[in-house]
Amino acid sequence: MPNKDNLRKKYFLIRKKKYYNVKASFFEPLIKLINKEFKKKLISMSSYYPASYEVNTIRLFETNIISKVKISLPVIVNNNEMYFHEWKKNDVLKINRFGMLEPVLLSKRIVPDVMLVPLLAFDSQNNRLGYGGGFYDRYLNKYLKRHNNILTIGIAFSFQKHHKIPVLNNDVKLNYILTEKGIN
Repeated sequence: MPNKDNLRKKYFLIRKKKYYNVKASFFEPLIKLINKEFKKKLISMSSYYPASYEVNTIRLFETNIISKVKISLPVIVNNNEMYFHEWKKNDVLKINRFGMLEPVLLSKRIVPDVMLVPLLAFDSQNNRLGYGGGFYDRYLNKYLKRHNNILTIGIAFSFQKHHKIPVLNNDVKLNYILTEKGIN
């Protein structure tokens, strides 16, 4: 079985070669799931600001769900912990030390009801191959103990599916994966 670092390199190159921009309709299955799970109550949802050929989650702002959702983005703090802070589409962002965009004006920390999670690859068991920093796994391992109702959804293209992702003890399986083929 290939190790995670080799898989990361492989799927980053695949994503770079096969990337395409998505339309707002890409997120329709996600919106249906959220409406079903949360019955139209106001929820908080973490997203990520897309980089390095990730699915363009900014397209989600073209849908009507945004009026019902408080959006937050991840912020990495000095001890390599990740937290989420509210963000609106036109709010200023800064580049963190990892080259990712994060909010400049920090609100109080938010524990999201729904987390949109970036990934390099996934498998049919909803295991996720991330970028190797462990930020999402550490966050979820910490907060799922207290907030076991966080709905986790990996966002990817279908060509990022791998037959079996190597799993370590601290890896957190996602609830769903959303691709252009739907949600599973």
